[in-house]
Amino acid sequence: MALPSRRGVLAAGAGAGAAALLGVTGTATRAQAAQAARVSTAPVPGAAPAGLAPYASYWFPDTLPQGAPGPGITWRSLRQWTPESDPDLAHNTATVPLAPRFTPVPANAGARGGQARISSLVSFGPTAQNPSQGSATADHYALTHWAYLDELVFWGGSSGEGIVLAPNAPVIDAAHRNGVPVLGNVFLPPVAYGGDLQWTRDLVQRDSAGRFPIAEKLVQVARTYGFDGWFVNAETDGGDGSLASRMREFLRALRAAGAPHGLRITWYDAMNSTGRVGWQGALNQLNQEFFEDRAGRVSDTVFVDFRWTPQSLAASGALADRLGRSRHELWAALDVESNGWNSGVHWDAVIPRDRDHVTSFGFYRPEWTRNHLTDRSPGAFHRADDRFWTGESLDPAHPAPERGWRAPATAVADRSTATALPFACAFNTGHGERWYQDGEVTSDAPWNHLGLQDRLPGRRWAVDCAGPRPSVTLDFAKAWRGGSSLLVAGALTAPAVVGLHCTRLPLTRSAVLELVHATEEGTPGIEVGVATREPAAAGEPVPYTWLKPRAGASGRASWHTSRVGLSALAGRTAYGLAVRITAGGNSAVAWRLGALAVRDGTARRRPTAPEALTVDASAQQDGEAAVRLSWRRAAGPVRHYELQRLLPDGTRRFLGGTCGTALYLPAVSRAGREPAAVFEVRAVDELYAASAPAGTTLTWT
Repeated sequence: MALPSRRGVLAAGAGAGAAALLGVTGTATRAQAAQAARVSTAPVPGAAPAGLAPYASYWFPDTLPQGAPGPGITWRSLRQWTPESDPDLAHNTATVPLAPRFTPVPANAGARGGQARISSLVSFGPTAQNPSQGSATADHYALTHWAYLDELVFWGGSSGEGIVLAPNAPVIDAAHRNGVPVLGNVFLPPVAYGGDLQWTRDLVQRDSAGRFPIAEKLVQVARTYGFDGWFVNAETDGGDGSLASRMREFLRALRAAGAPHGLRITWYDAMNSTGRVGWQGALNQLNQEFFEDRAGRVSDTVFVDFRWTPQSLAASGALADRLGRSRHELWAALDVESNGWNSGVHWDAVIPRDRDHVTSFGFYRPEWTRNHLTDRSPGAFHRADDRFWTGESLDPAHPAPERGWRAPATAVADRSTATALPFACAFNTGHGERWYQDGEVTSDAPWNHLGLQDRLPGRRWAVDCAGPRPSVTLDFAKAWRGGSSLLVAGALTAPAVVGLHCTRLPLTRSAVLELVHATEEGTPGIEVGVATREPAAAGEPVPYTWLKPRAGASGRASWHTSRVGLSALAGRTAYGLAVRITAGGNSAVAWRLGALAVRDGTARRRPTAPEALTVDASAQQDGEAAVRLSWRRAAGPVRHYELQRLLPDGTRRFLGGTCGTALYLPAVSRAGREPAAVFEVRAVDELYAASAPAGTTLTWT
């Protein structure tokens, strides 16, 4: 990936995503953010004592660099790694399995299933000191447009920190909930940026039995941490044909060891069959052996370097065809790091409108949607991110004129994992400026943790309205649960239909649909739509059956719960969910949807409580403590766990959540002169019901 700006960031060892985690303000320039990544890996001032914080894992294959690592960096050998010796393993282990998903009839007539797919290379934070379980800021790349992704690469690595990166658990859990595989990254840097050919030799070394020990370690890491394979990027020049042959054999061994466990490999177009680095911008005779050789499949996909041309992509697709492979196993690289939707892309060379897609494509650094902003608030980020994935209209069913940017929603069919009851969504994006529980603030601290993210509607936002289109946004000013809710606002002169989830939900005689909602302006009428068949063709309206929910008791903070029985639809499948909003007297409306659920109406059982909540380690200083806690998994299905603090006045404060069974708290403050901090952990199910707590204390010294 031979662009100096990228190289400089990677060599510096962090990537632009470091800014928020290192305390750079929202008004900092991207250059300042990169500089902060280069010079600051120290803990945030004012935090509790250092030493307990768990971070995402990174290694060198075997040989460590000369000298000493910089502040906050730990050099590790992957060959020496074992799960038993990993102090952060419980905090880095993902638990959400990769969900199966389906492709509904697209909302856009130009979007196609079964052709081009999308990979995304994302830097969620620095290589060193990238928090394992989120952090205390809402300024985070909270990716939510999983519906258009087929693969996510956890991008990063540098010669000064480590070059083999394992994804952290929140990213894996969020992606898996939406059916997206996540790959770790093996980055062998160019010599000009500190790369050492010894690391390439270490990667492909054989032991005395002829095995590839690093390949076996990579499989062990992926299986232990719970992710789906590796992106291998060999850009250190100076090799020869013998090294290239060993690299091919290494890839074959890695794939053979991982395939029984569903692991996959993406190869980056850099090293070629001569052993030298020569970016082809194509699949051709110089690099095809890393994709397919005479013995068969070597890697699952190839990320084709940015220097592709329309001619080289066409030839690449034709070669894949001749090899008996899908041309859509080739990702044509699109660099959006610097200019996002203003990037110049020859779209017709990849995803033409008038013929079959030529290859798939891969975004390099789409977190530009956050990094380029001056206003780094969650709402501003999601507005930018929606535009990137959906287009200027912010409506995949009604696209705006293209004007240079071909938004994924207009070309690639969305996917969904909503296939079973119970199904629920509280419109939580995985970050926020405070935490809400049943409509009330239970923590006023900003936060991010993608593992707590809901399965959000994939089509944001498909709206049908004969009059002016209302604004439909994920909003952070008020929520029912988590950090955000869905806000529909505008002057309605006609009913507005807001499409929500595409589903495959089997409806039973006892099935009910529930809404938790709040009205802030106007007196809107609300109906819910359930589609029991799909549209006849892409771009056609979804045929909803409209039902009037019955208002229930008022909840807290102006929230109301309404429900409708679905017994009349028993035995059928719900293919889609929507709401229809009608203004009273054609007035302005501001209406919030805090939660949506479809469930069996039979008696619900409270989740089983976790057990043995334990303070594993702590460090205290001046009335603040850093704490590591763990517990035993609750029996039965669990969506995630939530940890609270029971304060001396009897109130509870949300401290954090995770899908695993361990959580790190960076700064617990003593409340007055309390003798001990009291902690409670609860299991939370798919309908957000919480178990009884397991408790423990930390005695103040």
